[in-house]
Amino acid sequence: MLDTVKAWVRQARHIAVLTGAGVSAESGVPTFREAQTGYWAQFRSEDMATEAGFRAHPRRVWDWYQHRRDLLAGVQPNAGHVALAQFQQQHAGRLTLITQNVDGLHQRAGSSGVLCMHGDILAERWLDAPRNCCHIDHAVAGHPPHCDHCGNLVRPGVVWFGEPLPHATLEAAQKAARACDLMLVVGTAGAVYPAAGLAQLAREAGARVVIVNPAASALDDVAHALLCGTAASVLPALLAAT
Repeated sequence: MLDTVKAWVRQARHIAVLTGAGVSAESGVPTFREAQTGYWAQFRSEDMATEAGFRAHPRRVWDWYQHRRDLLAGVQPNAGHVALAQFQQQHAGRLTLITQNVDGLHQRAGSSGVLCMHGDILAERWLDAPRNCCHIDHAVAGHPPHCDHCGNLVRPGVVWFGEPLPHATLEAAQKAARACDLMLVVGTAGAVYPAAGLAQLAREAGARVVIVNPAASALDDVAHALLCGTAASVLPALLAAT
């Protein structure tokens, strides 16, 4: 089956790739709930990843995200990240990378134009609509940083529970899904929407859909082919010299 999918890669004019937590897990990135260990295990995820939780306990939530950022400092992109980046660099304009991950490992591997559906944990933005006095670069350091004029708080640039996905990013991802000849769905259980719906959108538009995952996913019935394995083991073989 790998040879068949390699032929599909060669034939495709445009490829869309959707990646999930499994790709990052191979680099040692803890999942959202795995990061809630030790001291952090006493807090509910709803209190750590919602606007209401942040407003109620801004220091606690900010420090938890800083804890997660510190964990990321010790990991590196794996062979799956690198294979995608190299293919994109070698085949300009042929691959659109969409990710549910917030860790920035695709970008560190060299991928460009990554559509980050759930935001970027290393990015920051204002909690409330910024006034003229609010400038991220000049925010007063703290837990969290804040505007010294109006007190507006800086928050992590991720999508919290109950928040909509960034409109422009979702629109671009849906456009790529409709336009691609081939979609690779890599390292995701396919249970989180609207990201998981991209595979169905691609198939309805006439694209071939391939699942790359070591275990069964909720999207297996949508796929034309299943490649059982991890991103780091499958993608280098799939995308090399194509």
